[in-house]
Amino acid sequence: MESVEKEENLVKKTCRELGITQKELAEKIGVTDRTLSKYATNEYIPKNVINHINLILENHNQNKLIDSLKYSIQNIK
Repeated sequence: MESVEKEENLVKKTCRELGITQKELAEKIGVTDRTLSKYATNEYIPKNVINHINLILENHNQNKLIDSLKYSIQNIK
């Protein structure tokens, strides 16, 4: 029997990576915390919500990269 590792829910992963609550994520994407809670416990998340969350994650990662580059430049001077 093959063991299939279930991918972490996007809502939970995003909250963990951003260090925010589900309620805060719900506010960022414009849904109620109850709706987001449903997305966190079910496998189905609408495509537009997935896209929105992925953009938030991408923005967060880009900001981390920029901060890292700024830090590196400051240490070169």
